[in-house]
Amino acid sequence: MTSELISKEGTQVVTLTLNRPQAANALSTQLLKELKAHMEKLQNDKDVRVIILTSAGEKAFCAGADLKERITMNEEEVQEAVLLIGETIHEVSKLPQPVICAANGLALGGGLELALASDLRVFSEDALYGLTETSLAIIPGAGGTQRLPSIVGVGKAKELIFTAQRITGKEAQAIGLCEYAVPFEEVENKANELAAQIANNGPIAIQAAKHAIDSGTHLSIEEGLKIENDAYQKTIRTDDRMEGLKAFKEKRKPDYQGR
Repeated sequence: MTSELISKEGTQVVTLTLNRPQAANALSTQLLKELKAHMEKLQNDKDVRVIILTSAGEKAFCAGADLKERITMNEEEVQEAVLLIGETIHEVSKLPQPVICAANGLALGGGLELALASDLRVFSEDALYGLTETSLAIIPGAGGTQRLPSIVGVGKAKELIFTAQRITGKEAQAIGLCEYAVPFEEVENKANELAAQIANNGPIAIQAAKHAIDSGTHLSIEEGLKIENDAYQKTIRTDDRMEGLKAFKEKRKPDYQGR
């Protein structure tokens, strides 16, 4: 069976590529199982500092659920498939390392939900993006109704979901749906540039910052500050913190080891 997910492992950055260009990189059962297995492996990989999600082909990052596969399923199988998509995308959001989504083409439904579960998003400026499920008489079922409002605001999220509207990468950047919208040929390079900048910093600190942000965003400021302080305390006891101070004093680039 041909792999539907390609993993390219660098020294500190892992790139996962959705590899179904003939099917607009739609989320088949096989692809989801492969992606979920990689997420579980990466959870405890201390050598990996950044993860990039991208796709093969030049048209679509991910068209969402594989509707051709879905139409052959009975109701019970559909429910299992929806659960698998939701669980897999949630695993992406739970990774301790920063995840950069290089959505180098169209991303609809579950494809955009996969991008929403990432920490940073780089879109192709002219490609189309949207949560289009209501046009199929269903709703986003892999976190879209929960993650989109926290990124673009409740009103704009309702508009996009209620209308099933597709917007360009440029429009997505304007409302804060992505951090960068660049020409198609520059999406991967921009994602790699961001990954390199992040990987140069203290990996324990990066993961602590991600935990503090993700855990404290929806809490009161008092509760959030407690989480931040707990995360900060974990960085104080690291060798990396001392290396950072030493490198600053010696006016050189720090060599962080993640310990």
